Order: sequence, then structure tokens, then C-alpha cells
Amino acid sequence: MYLSHLLINVGDNPDRPRPGRLWLRNVYHVHQRLWMAFPTEAQRTADPEFLAPFNPKGFAAPRFLFRVDNSVERNCPRAVIVVLSGSEPNWRYAFQNARTFLAAEAETREYSPTFATGQEFCFRIRVNLSKKSVKYRKTGEKTDTEGRPRTQGKRIALTWEKDQRPDEVIVPWFARKGPRNGFELRKCEVIQIGWVNAFRPGKGERMKFRSALLEGIFAVKDEKALADAIAAGIGSAKAFGFGLLSVAPR
Repeated sequence: MYLSHLLINVGDNPDRPRPGRLWLRNVYHVHQRLWMAFPTEAQRTADPEFLAPFNPKGFAAPRFLFRVDNSVERNCPRAVIVVLSGSEPNWRYAFQNARTFLAAEAETREYSPTFATGQEFCFRIRVNLSKKSVKYRKTGEKTDTEGRPRTQGKRIALTWEKDQRPDEVIVPWFARKGPRNGFELRKCEVIQIGWVNAFRPGKGERMKFRSALLEGIFAVKDEKALADAIAAGIGSAKAFGFGLLSVAPR
């Protein structure tokens, strides 16, 4: 795997153009631009300067996760995008026709974390606060890869009562994801709650995702399951900046 950090110039002067800030406000466009870092050989040969309009056929479809760190809503002059990918990205190609988005050259390194059962790690993750609605849930005949009945239903935002603090619902909700992802939650803090917006091109379809940035500590319970979770991400809406689990030994 490869871990990349992209420093985005979102600007701090409202009287001057701030293309990086506008770009980050539509996470659909963010995902599309990051996808451009994986051109096929034919794409690089036919359009070395990346002057032609984006065509998905010219780019590989690698699995990658990303997370936008730092707030751009409080005039923060910088934001960082963290990207975890299964193949090495070509950031110069992806941004050579959008250089104003970046405040510095992207940094990429190989990433092969190792784990030991019982070891504690600090973590950060942005999660899509959602669940399958019981009201609309239907159990079909098809099963998932583990042989369990596959459920079909409407995914809705996670909610809490007026007399509840958000963390009283969010932390247990995230803790329940631990066993199947190879960890046991020891400490969790809700750093930020908000909404992430995306607008599909064409019809202008608007999508909203309830978001929470979590930080804390967990203990490793299943090394392989945790490694798989880091590679594949946790939760839903991964194409919109959710699910990337960043870890560091405690």
C-alpha cells in the first residue's frame, strides 16, 4: 500500500480566488481528482500533459481511501488530504492541470503497518454516521461473503434524542464495529460532527452525509482483520472521504 499526504491551498483572503477551497466543498470532485492519479499507460502516452477532458476509461480503478483533515470553514489557510491506495499514485499527472489546488508537492511513501495482538494504537477516522433503517429493512435470499443473509434497506443518518449527548450514541455505535474489524475500543473522542456535501454532475443531484471525526485508542484483537480493515476502510460512503483508519503505536 501507499500513503500520501496532499497539502491543499484553500487561501485565507476572501478577496482573492480560492479554487482549492471551492474544490473541497464538493467531495465528489475531490474523489474524481484523486482518481486521476492512476492513469493507464495508454492515457499517459496519448495525453502526457493531461489537456483532454477527464474520461474514466483512461484511468485505472484502484481501491483507494481518503480523508480531508483540518477545517476549511474557519478560514484555516491549509487543509490536508490523506490518501491510502493499493498502487502508487501519480500526483503530478493528476494535478498538472489544477496546480493551484496544491500548496506543496504531494508526499507519498510505502505503507506496511504491522500489528501484534494486545498492542495499543492511537487512531483517527472520519466515519459516515449512518445505519440501515429497520423500517425499510428486508432480508433477501442472497448472502454475503461470510454466508450471512444480505440485508437490503434504506440507509439513514444516525440520530440521537434531544436529551442525549452525541457521543453517547456515536461512541457505542463505533465500538460495535470493533470485533469484526480486529480491535477493541479503549478510548474514543468525538472531535467534530457535521455534514459532507457532494453534487453529481449532470442533473446536479445533491447528496449529504452525516460526518464525525473520531480519535482515540484501541487494542488489537485480530491482526489480520485489522490489517484488512485498514486496507478496505470501515463503514459506508468510502468514495466520499469516509472510512480511512489512521493508526500510530501508542
